[in-house]
Amino acid sequence: MTTIDYRELFIDGAWQRPATSDLIEVRSPTSEATIGSVPAASTADIDRAVGAARRAFDDPKGWATWHPKQRAEVLERFATELENRAGETARRVTIQNGMPIWLAEQFEGGFPPILLRYFATMMLDAPEIDERAGMLGGTALVTRQPIGVVAAVVPWNVPQAISFLKLAPALAAGCTVVIKPAEETVLDAFLMAEASAAAGLPAGVLNVVPGGREIGAYLVEHPAIDKVSFTGSTAAGRTIAETCGRLLRPVTLELGGKSAAILLDDVDLDASMESLFAVTLLNNGQICWLNTRVLAPQSRYGEVVDAITALASSLKVGDPLEPTTQIGPLVSARQRERVEGYIAKGKSEGARLTTGGKRPAGTDTGWFVEPTVFADLDNNATIAREEIFGPVLTVIPFSDENDALRIANDSEYGLGGSVWSADVSRAAAVAARVKSGTVGVNHYTNDPVAPFGGIKSSGMGRELGPEGLHAFQHLHTVYLPPAG
Repeated sequence: MTTIDYRELFIDGAWQRPATSDLIEVRSPTSEATIGSVPAASTADIDRAVGAARRAFDDPKGWATWHPKQRAEVLERFATELENRAGETARRVTIQNGMPIWLAEQFEGGFPPILLRYFATMMLDAPEIDERAGMLGGTALVTRQPIGVVAAVVPWNVPQAISFLKLAPALAAGCTVVIKPAEETVLDAFLMAEASAAAGLPAGVLNVVPGGREIGAYLVEHPAIDKVSFTGSTAAGRTIAETCGRLLRPVTLELGGKSAAILLDDVDLDASMESLFAVTLLNNGQICWLNTRVLAPQSRYGEVVDAITALASSLKVGDPLEPTTQIGPLVSARQRERVEGYIAKGKSEGARLTTGGKRPAGTDTGWFVEPTVFADLDNNATIAREEIFGPVLTVIPFSDENDALRIANDSEYGLGGSVWSADVSRAAAVAARVKSGTVGVNHYTNDPVAPFGGIKSSGMGRELGPEGLHAFQHLHTVYLPPAG
């Protein structure tokens, strides 16, 4: 195939020559061949990008000062340009990280325009001034103002959707952004930059600088950054939190997860299988909120194990560009080694492997791992406690609802989760007791209108909903004196 190669970085509204000749080469997780390359940003490039964003934000007639209607018009054009490129965006994500193409079309091609329009409309509908009568006389005028220059650091697993969890509210609020995509998924980020230029986004408002961990760390601690938004591992999130705490810099962290799907004793397994696939093994198991612990009632434990095993073993593994593929390869050889290490750990700790656990037959190339299910283990097993980030599930028994909640809540994480029952009211009552930022009933969906994020080691702050917009604003109060 023809490779996709860029030799310039998108900084200050234009394609600019990088400071060094270093390149990031992208390899296909399916063929293992090189499929493209982009410049690797240096610290000098970060300085240029942050400087451009700073100038664009501080401009007295710039993006931050525009009326929300003016910004909404540009964001509408941005959404349209993204829609024009949606098919190519989905294809680029799939060939970089192994996401099945049908899912990439929904998540990566379809979701970003929705988010741009949602947050632009929210800004149009927001009151410009909240006028409050003072208890001590006078009046307080409270406004929400853009927080400033944002550093957005995004991962490789759902790169475009996650980018726009940050970009859409930040841009709608009037912020300027320097975004650092992960090294594994850079080709889609550069296509997004092309769309922003075609939409007429003002110079400096959006800058794209790919690089590794060192470049990300340099961006996070840059003195001209006002806010950091990070999605990634808990370990990296802790380091970023320490940096931002020292700098007294606002930060949003969406980190790891080890969520639980609680199957109550009246669950209709046959009716739930399609939705259970979506909450357990979607995107080859490479989504942070996936419910990789399946909690089953002891009275139906064997039945649930058989059903989950049948689901996993029935999934079509193969080329992610094929429309019928349900499980593609993992993003990298390193990620496959990590997942295989956890599979070996599960076996060594005595868990029963019911399906999977190896590389698919006939796949001479590609970083594939079969969908894998473990049974006959408790919540203390390593594979029940640590985030694996691959197609590996554990099925854990519980005695009653309280025991199910004890197990679900016995985790350092708290990002997602779900409760399954023929009685929606019953499931909702159980869901209300799950210690997690988000919980689904008989499904799980990140709806744009509702805040998404975690507690405990799953992070801090929220994306989506009005709360996602407020994360890119600060409150400003003017005290007016009493009349007369």
